[in-house]
Amino acid sequence: MDSSQNTVLGSGGNGMLAAPLNDTAAAVVDDPKQSLNQVIDSIQKTLGQLHQLYLTVSSFNTASQPPLLQRLNGLVTELDNVVKLSERCNIQVPMEVLNLIDDGRNPDEFTRAVINSCITKNQVTKEKTDAFKSLCKHLLEELEQTFLDEVESCREIRAMSAAVSYIYDFVGWISQQCKFEILKLSFE
Repeated sequence: MDSSQNTVLGSGGNGMLAAPLNDTAAAVVDDPKQSLNQVIDSIQKTLGQLHQLYLTVSSFNTASQPPLLQRLNGLVTELDNVVKLSERCNIQVPMEVLNLIDDGRNPDEFTRAVINSCITKNQVTKEKTDAFKSLCKHLLEELEQTFLDEVESCREIRAMSAAVSYIYDFVGWISQQCKFEILKLSFE
């Protein structure tokens, strides 16, 4: 904890000491990563203040009341700072993760389960895709055997269509090149 946070700025009318202002909350940040880093820093400061508060309370006597009030005010200020900074961070935690933490289990279990579920779904989708490809290949073979002339004329039409499409693409490219050259000449 830096020394500026340990100084007393004044005493309030209710026996509370005024907490020092924290400049982290005043800084406006647009970068989500920087906002997240500020929240993490603020949480670390809060944990440090909680530890200091614990030490002060565990060895409490009447002479330690002003430092206790100062640390309580500092903790409240830092918690308020965490709330303000976290409003700029859009972090969504799945409810299942929070339930795992509440149950005293590791949240990595959730990540592992999600990854395993994705792998399983991916395998099922791949199997379905392979089955459809196999069906399509089988149907084309059956069509070729049954309608040999029609399949051949269909292939010719597809080849012509591809050639025409290529010609249209080429003409479009030539047109673009001409426009580019005209623009280039007009600026010279």
